[in-house]
Amino acid sequence: MKITLTDAGKRFNRDWIFRHLSYEFSSQHHYAITGPNGSGKSTLLQVIAGAIGISEGHLSYEQTPSHTSPSTVSSAAVIPPEKAYHYLSLSAPYLELIEEMTATEFLQFHHSFKPFISACPIAKALAKVGLETAANKQIRFFSSGMKQRMKLAQALFSDTPVILLDEPCTNLDAEGIALYQRLIREYGAGRLIIVSSNDRQEYDFCEKVIDIREYK
Repeated sequence: MKITLTDAGKRFNRDWIFRHLSYEFSSQHHYAITGPNGSGKSTLLQVIAGAIGISEGHLSYEQTPSHTSPSTVSSAAVIPPEKAYHYLSLSAPYLELIEEMTATEFLQFHHSFKPFISACPIAKALAKVGLETAANKQIRFFSSGMKQRMKLAQALFSDTPVILLDEPCTNLDAEGIALYQRLIREYGAGRLIIVSSNDRQEYDFCEKVIDIREYK
């Protein structure tokens, strides 16, 4: 998978969040987006995810032969922006869980439109994030740390070549942070991962770092 930004910029009203950003994100590499709070890290990540549009420039997605396509787009082909979500998984503090569902019901619902990797069915996924005893518990009764583990599960275990992580250790204690780092080692290989964070322990595995302040 390859994601390319060409002379891209995003503004809200008259304020430019970033501008003249040209960058290529490619499979099997891990990237970090850094910068002070409020500098636009999350905005850039949402632009990459296709959740919000850019104000200028161009964003493109291309499927490469390094990952089995989850849809009918052939390898080494341009992916229409409206279909890019098939290839992306996102974990972020601002994404809501369906709290009336149990953990199992929620992951089954998620799996129905974005299947999990074959090596990690739902029961195993819950065990991997330490929530096996809460499998039949409604999410509204979860602690903030348990909810963050759910968000990581739905992102990391989805069968997508691209994983986008916005402040992935939010609400996690030391044990949860160690779990996150272990999951990245086990399930991050060969995938394009982009992390938005100021916390080194969240993106220490990333080979490339983008400071958004360079694109103001």
